[in-house]
Amino acid sequence: MMAHGITPILNVSDLEASFAWFESFGWRKLWAYGEPPDFGAVRSGTCEIFLSLDNQGGRAEPGSRDTGMWMTVWVEDVDDVHRMCLERGLEVTWPPTDEPWGVREMHVRHPDGHTFRVSRGIPHDHPHDHDHPHDHDHPHDHDHPH
Repeated sequence: MMAHGITPILNVSDLEASFAWFESFGWRKLWAYGEPPDFGAVRSGTCEIFLSLDNQGGRAEPGSRDTGMWMTVWVEDVDDVHRMCLERGLEVTWPPTDEPWGVREMHVRHPDGHTFRVSRGIPHDHPHDHDHPHDHDHPHDHDHPH
């Protein structure tokens, strides 16, 4: 199998409030489906996230703040995103920090508990072996804590 993309589906407790939250986070509403709507999508650049109103198999109690999914959103400037989140009153749970695994990241939490790790690789110079040659500014898997 060769995957060409991936679209996360987030359970949300309020679809319209989630659209508004994502707009505050700099994303835009793409579409909503159903009457009344119970499924939709938001986009930033070429990235999309589907939003599902309490019906995509989540096992957490509605409103729980500790059981949402985590995902990393790669950006050009973590500090700019941090400023925007603070200005718009979003819940930042971890400020921009240069992490030992080679990224600068911050965390922002959606009202349903989903955490977005907003990250940018810290540029570095080092040799690569012949099996993994590339120029990049992202971390290596072996450097990242699991």
